[in-house]
Amino acid sequence: MRKLKLQMQISVDGFVCGPNSEMDWLTWNWDDGLKEYVMGLTAPVDTIVIGRKLAEGFIPHWTKAITNPETNDIFARKMVDTPKVVFSNTLHQAPWDNTTVVGGDIAEQISKLKSLPGRDIITYGGAGFSSNLIEAEVIDDLFLFVNPTAIGKGLPIFKGRTNLRLVETQAFECGIVLHHYQHQTK
Repeated sequence: MRKLKLQMQISVDGFVCGPNSEMDWLTWNWDDGLKEYVMGLTAPVDTIVIGRKLAEGFIPHWTKAITNPETNDIFARKMVDTPKVVFSNTLHQAPWDNTTVVGGDIAEQISKLKSLPGRDIITYGGAGFSSNLIEAEVIDDLFLFVNPTAIGKGLPIFKGRTNLRLVETQAFECGIVLHHYQHQTK
């Protein structure tokens, strides 16, 4: 069965964005080790699942990035070429290429995706969507990239107690520390 991975940057105090969706605290000067790790994490993926709110910025960003010679790299191409499934109960048709829209029960839809033939699935959020996936315990591996910044308040991805098992940690030169977890029950 396919695995669902969450790749998310968070602050030291556990937020994925500020209270008004601010992302100005993120570390963008990734070192080569972090870039290589993320490429390895993404390589076995053939499906991206995201919530509608994130899709509205994520998909156009990467589509534009591949037209810019400075950002047209392997990762940008992977983000554009990989089929995407956008979860929404308000959007019924995808305005983007290579994208399908699904609604309904998240756990049921993720189970269907996992049962299909293929490689791993990855999600990048946003905060509400990731929270729902975590609460439904459908994520197999949580890759939390902790930025060396505390922002004081914002949007968390954990709604309540979530028992996790630490699989690995790794510090990178740019100050980001990876915490790779699985649900304790898995």
